[in-house]
Amino acid sequence: MAKAKVKQRKDSKGRVLLPGESQRGYDGMYIYTYVDPYGKRRYCYSKDLFVLREKKDQLIKDQMDGLDAYVGGKATINMAFDRYMNSKYNLRETTRSNYIYMFNNFVREEFGYKLLSEVKYTDVKMFYYHLLNERNLAINTLDTIQTILHPLFEMAVRDDVIRKNPTKGVMAELKKNSGKNKGIRHALTLEQQKAFIDEVKYSPEYNHWYPLFVTLLGTGMRIGECIGIRWKDIDFKNRSINVNHAVTYYTRKEKVCFGVSLPKTESGIRTIPMMDAVYDALKNEYDRQKRDGFCVVELDGMTGFVFSNRNGNLHNPHCINSAIRRVTESHNAREIIEAKRQQREPVIIPHFSAHHLRHTFCSRLCEGEMNIKVIQQIMGHKNVETTLDIYTEVSFKKQQDSLDELSQKMNFL
Repeated sequence: MAKAKVKQRKDSKGRVLLPGESQRGYDGMYIYTYVDPYGKRRYCYSKDLFVLREKKDQLIKDQMDGLDAYVGGKATINMAFDRYMNSKYNLRETTRSNYIYMFNNFVREEFGYKLLSEVKYTDVKMFYYHLLNERNLAINTLDTIQTILHPLFEMAVRDDVIRKNPTKGVMAELKKNSGKNKGIRHALTLEQQKAFIDEVKYSPEYNHWYPLFVTLLGTGMRIGECIGIRWKDIDFKNRSINVNHAVTYYTRKEKVCFGVSLPKTESGIRTIPMMDAVYDALKNEYDRQKRDGFCVVELDGMTGFVFSNRNGNLHNPHCINSAIRRVTESHNAREIIEAKRQQREPVIIPHFSAHHLRHTFCSRLCEGEMNIKVIQQIMGHKNVETTLDIYTEVSFKKQQDSLDELSQKMNFL
């Protein structure tokens, strides 16, 4: 007995449709119907039959590899972050709070809604460019975000949710192409540096900031290290400051918190010689506090902090950067009028943060010190490459200045 001939299903163009494939009549959309590993019916769509079959082949490959593509398709970056943080039971509380703060403020609303399975390398790169150019994040801040996202996606890879980590190599390309890892925090010029310090020193409104800003500019300490120094860390006899910890600032359950962070590498522990301006500023501040009262804040068992605000609490970086902005705006507003009256070019201080004072100190140090290791030790740089980046930038500027002077002497014009 002859078998009945099965009628082949075809699309609108006469092409034979394979099992599981179909085409909707009203819009021509191709559909592949399949059952996932959990026995649920799922659908894959495409307006192109060949693209649909590529998706189908990938689904079959994923299932053969034991990869649940559907789970990968449903999990967002936000969901993965929450899962990742729950798995990091050994994080320091300050680190955990900082990660949550950074993710919630820069990732969750703008990028976190994306599905893990749909995030590509270029998506991550474009998001990072957005943070750098539109939200004006410093490269170090972006590094922190990468520190969060990279292991998050790596966890998804190891859980067989996605195949590749889309964050891998992004920062290296970003730094190489944008140059943001070299000299992005341009140092203040000598004129700008003097203008800023003078504005602080001689202004009745801002002169209480003078000891802090002179210490930042005259030692190159990181902001957390400077906030955290205690009187016991200062050796007036030998005119030096021992840097052995830092104060971190973070939020937890909408409350502002401080914590003490110990250096993660030996290079972070160092002794910085005090130049005269720093010595005088700190000695005068010590005498003032001896008369008016010392800071009584106790933090993780530490007391005797040098710097505190008018409420007796430790400074936080945001307030310090806000003070820098107010000082800068005050100087610039008056300087523009004064320069116009005197018929000269005004000395305008650019917008900068506390970390620029560290970069400025390092640049001044590079201008006068030829020993790279000495500079690295004073700055507490973990890698000498960081020191060399700044040194090279300064050296090139010195070469340009030397050639400009030579050009005038040779009288080419």
